[in-house]
Amino acid sequence: MVKHPKFVNRDVSWLSFNQRVLQEAEDKTVPILERLRFLAIFSNNLDEFFRVRIATLKRVMDFGKTAKTTMRIKPHKLLDEIQKIVIQQNLKFEKIYKEIQQELRAHGIYITDEKKLNASQSAFIKSYFDNKVRPSLVPIMLNQVKRFPYLKDKSIYLAVKLSMKGQPKLTQYALLEIPSDPEGRFVILPSSNHNHYVMLLDDIIRHNLPSVFYTFPFDKIESYTIKLTRDAELDIDNDVSQSFLDKISKSVKNRQKGDPVRFVYDQSMPADMLAIFTSRMKLRKYDNLIPGFRYHNFKDFMSFPALGAKSLRYEDHKPIVHPALVKEKSMFEAIKKQDILLHFPYQSFNHFIELLREAAIDPTVKSIKITLYRAAKKSKVINALINAARNGKDVTVVVELQARFDEEANIKWAKALAEENIRVIYGVQGLKVHSKLCLIQREEKGKPKLYANISTGNYNEVTSNVYCDESLLTAEPHITSEVSHVFDFFDRNYIVRQYKYLIPSPLRTRKKFIQMIDDEIYNAKHKKKSGIFIKMNSLIDEEMITKLYDASNHGVKIKIIVRGICGLVPGVPGMSENIEVISIVDRYLEHSRIFIFENGGEPLYYISSADWMTRNLDSRIEISTPILDKKLQQELLDILNIQWSDNVKSRVINAAQDNIYRQTGSAIRIRCQDKIYQYLRKK
Repeated sequence: MVKHPKFVNRDVSWLSFNQRVLQEAEDKTVPILERLRFLAIFSNNLDEFFRVRIATLKRVMDFGKTAKTTMRIKPHKLLDEIQKIVIQQNLKFEKIYKEIQQELRAHGIYITDEKKLNASQSAFIKSYFDNKVRPSLVPIMLNQVKRFPYLKDKSIYLAVKLSMKGQPKLTQYALLEIPSDPEGRFVILPSSNHNHYVMLLDDIIRHNLPSVFYTFPFDKIESYTIKLTRDAELDIDNDVSQSFLDKISKSVKNRQKGDPVRFVYDQSMPADMLAIFTSRMKLRKYDNLIPGFRYHNFKDFMSFPALGAKSLRYEDHKPIVHPALVKEKSMFEAIKKQDILLHFPYQSFNHFIELLREAAIDPTVKSIKITLYRAAKKSKVINALINAARNGKDVTVVVELQARFDEEANIKWAKALAEENIRVIYGVQGLKVHSKLCLIQREEKGKPKLYANISTGNYNEVTSNVYCDESLLTAEPHITSEVSHVFDFFDRNYIVRQYKYLIPSPLRTRKKFIQMIDDEIYNAKHKKKSGIFIKMNSLIDEEMITKLYDASNHGVKIKIIVRGICGLVPGVPGMSENIEVISIVDRYLEHSRIFIFENGGEPLYYISSADWMTRNLDSRIEISTPILDKKLQQELLDILNIQWSDNVKSRVINAAQDNIYRQTGSAIRIRCQDKIYQYLRKK
């Protein structure tokens, strides 16, 4: 009998998720420019993985034997396994990129380099370099400095060698930072014969290196791209004299000085040159020296120019207007009549923006309260809140300063809101505020009336175009009064109220969901209707996984859709034989969390901001809300059933982590994201 592990390591599982992203780049049914974008997403994901997970792993290594007990594997062994997987994925990445380049040429789009320029293109590049690039270049001559210069996280550099044949003593080494504006990394050259030519800024600089180093004697110039990734964890000191805002600001600045966690280099760099650079940088084996290819920071390819025919990109899906909001002039009147569930990006995020706009000018609106985790760079949400404050509304914004990689942006927004006399609460120290809540109070017939929005995703009009999320608009008093309790807690952390409808973390989420799983076990034992159908981004908490195994062993049928990390091993006799797990990766990012429990024939439906990770259950403020309206319950079930029927973009999650595309037995190809769009259009 094959012995299966009880849990899949979270980092190995995450790399398996990123492999699914790479599969999208490889899929020839995906439009060619979108395949390029998936390569960029893969690269960006991997950067963040090293900044956060590998940085954490290296910190854990300092704890020695304790680390193995906590992680179930020796950290050194896990790092070796991760490096092996990453190198294999990088080889696959480069193969796919070369295939995409070839297919782009068939469509008249050429990604060219310094070795393939004709005379007119060369002249254009020289002029472009002299006017726009040269002023921002500052070469550092390594032979002239005692200490190796500090390499910034997220930046890429050219390692340069200048040499004269037969005169090794004249050899010079230099370091050149490539300007970091992603929009300026792609330069469109003059077209020829209706073809499009694109050149990366890296290669424009390479082409002009002789003019940069003209003062040195050389007959050969070699240049190779290098990149250093640093620990992105924030170290927040305990200086009580500093405000929390100041501490976060200081930590964000210090992040750039984090310890190295990965060094990526062009694998064509000669071994002697690599040895010189790694020695000068004092890098060791467990700093993850990864052989890469010609281009780093591939995430910039998300901004690759939209050239060629429209067929090279996904067809635009025009957001659908929610049927309950078509005829109503007032958002409040529509919500008062019925609960409304918005499904992003299929339906328009503008509905929420319109709610805030109406609230900003409605004379009966007295206050607006909202949590902000990640806002857009040019946020319509924040503009509406500022407008509301200017119109005399009492506006309170809970800004989470520790939203990873958005700390700097959130500090900026917090200060901008405060300048408008908006009350800003800087999260809750010790707990990240990850819940997505908005509460509006109106005065109707002389009495206060509450309206709430509870969402699985951020109040961000940009990400709402690509993230699949659920967003409940309700005036149901049981729900809105408890949303008010949550905001009371943000204001006065010592006030802890009882919740009958909402499930808040860290107070109740773990206990409540375990209780609901236990209820399904009880029902299965007593031959009542039982079953669990859940969807989330990550499933890694061992207690929750063990409880699901327990339910499976008692005959509870469990269906799980997990986009990313999954520590559960499904389909193992005697452990998880009644559990099936799939993952869907497609043009939109599956981000919603939905939980359905059969409950003896009276199903319970929830949407949530929380995944089943220890941090979401125990150390963040999260909110799960019941969906009480029967029609909305059916709508959620229909959507999950459509996703479960997907046989185009769904993969089987198993112990092998091999991401096999799922076969459903249907002769009809079902791509759930297209099917859901059609389903909602019909409604």
